[in-house]
Amino acid sequence: MIKYDIRLTLAENVKTFVNIINKYDFDMDLRAGRHVVDAKSILGIFSLDLSRTITLEIEDADKADPEVLKALEADIQPFLA
Repeated sequence: MIKYDIRLTLAENVKTFVNIINKYDFDMDLRAGRHVVDAKSILGIFSLDLSRTITLEIEDADKADPEVLKALEADIQPFLA
């Protein structure tokens, strides 16, 4: 599993983040404390406390192409906490 701490403080950031995440075929979750939502769900993300750092989790990262993971990391760079 790969984890990234991210910040999504503005509604525009959430929209941009979801558009980026939806380009990738593997499942990703966002965790805020004990709450977990699909990282590809705008409504799910807005149900989290966005005033705090949240964690992007990629469960099956070991099955993903390393080049794809590098591209993902570059895409989410602006959101890293």
